Amino acid sequence: MPEPSDAIRIRGARQHNLKDVSIDLPRNRFIVITGVSGSGKSSLAFDTLYAEGQRRYIESLSAYARQFLGQMDKPDVDSIEGLSPAIAIEQRAGSRNPRSTVGTVTEIYDYLRLLFARIGVPHCPNDGEEIAPQSVDKIVESIQSQAKGEKIDLVAPVVRSKKGEHRDVLDSLRGQGYRRFAIDGVDVRLPGPEIRLAKNKQHTIEVVIDTFEVAPEEAARLAEAVELARKMADGLVVVRRPGGVRQMFSSRRACPKCGFSIEELTPRMFSFNSPFGACTECSGIGATLHADPDLIVPDKDKPLSRAISVWGLTPSSSAITRFGAMFGYEPRRPVRELNEKGWQALMYGTERGPDVGAGRASHWWLGGWLREGLVPAVERRWKSTKSEGAKEYYLGFMTFHPCRKCEGRRLKPESLAVTVLGKSISEIVGMTVGELVPMFRALTLTDHDEQIVGQVVKEVRARLGFLQNVGLAYLSLDRASATLSGG
Repeated sequence: MPEPSDAIRIRGARQHNLKDVSIDLPRNRFIVITGVSGSGKSSLAFDTLYAEGQRRYIESLSAYARQFLGQMDKPDVDSIEGLSPAIAIEQRAGSRNPRSTVGTVTEIYDYLRLLFARIGVPHCPNDGEEIAPQSVDKIVESIQSQAKGEKIDLVAPVVRSKKGEHRDVLDSLRGQGYRRFAIDGVDVRLPGPEIRLAKNKQHTIEVVIDTFEVAPEEAARLAEAVELARKMADGLVVVRRPGGVRQMFSSRRACPKCGFSIEELTPRMFSFNSPFGACTECSGIGATLHADPDLIVPDKDKPLSRAISVWGLTPSSSAITRFGAMFGYEPRRPVRELNEKGWQALMYGTERGPDVGAGRASHWWLGGWLREGLVPAVERRWKSTKSEGAKEYYLGFMTFHPCRKCEGRRLKPESLAVTVLGKSISEIVGMTVGELVPMFRALTLTDHDEQIVGQVVKEVRARLGFLQNVGLAYLSLDRASATLSGG
């Protein structure tokens, strides 16, 4: 047993779950307290040792100092000897937010967004060509070739996702004679009800410059409208085509090959939490929910008549018989004996569905679900139902999969096509801290770039260096916070 002078002696501890515990703990040693849940580990470490050590320290301070500190209650213990002032670091679970990553938590990603917005080199997501400013004549030529014969609206986005009532903007546009607007995606025509915008919400205001059919004889009119829109919207021109198609052109950046335009680079273009940067398919999460075949048919040792676990999707016996004839499956046998072609048809449907005979009522299941497939059927029901209970039910048959559009990279194609050091922001955050430290140390900036992003690079280097020094060089910046240990 340690000598009293070298030990913390606890006698008669009864705090919470402790049952009159007496123990001597050696000082200046690492001590691990283990036990099953509810055995009193936290009661001993936090609610007895730490609480008493903190209470004694606070009592040693002046009355003036104590008024600014919270007084802790004396723990239920007979005596504690050899105790010093104490501090406690409690384990806490990290963020469960799917959008939270190592890069966002450390704010390195915020500096990277700023870096890419200021010195990033944009490329065309279609052919990889570096994007350069586009002249008015080039914009007119692109519109004439892509929307020939179509009736279009030529629009100037004068306000883009900015908070405020924007009365000055609207009054100015009215004074200039404009009568057609698109506010937050809704067309507004004057005269009409007074336009009132919520002060604390983001709004987008677009003014319709002109509407006409694209034809060679309208080239001068088109050029005039493009020039006007460009001046009003800081180089941006939007063309609204039939069918809800929108095309954006920029007098500042456009692909020399295909004419693809990209707006002026801003930090929000690289944010997967902003609609301006986030992938339109997964909304910046990097993954999408899809029905899982293994959850729809969890037990493949059952025959098809009893294997489908989703309510309302089990076929009739006659439908199973016909399905078996189509794909060489014996209805009384386990589903696992279904061949690959039949399994794919069952899960994902067929292009035209089975031939059920022209002019005859088909079996509901064969004519409907087999054409659609069980996976799309579950996803459709999940999306279309208005019932929260039904949504929760169908959610039980779905799992997250990497987004098919962005491949888990979270951003729009045009944002992923911007590079710094020859790498996209997705490639950089996919690297480990240990790989990024030497890369950013070796980064040299021109005098011009140094003035623009010198401080930004300095912050990135400092934060990466800190992570490396505390032993986290193995982490990548895109690592989800939810996967990190909370210790």
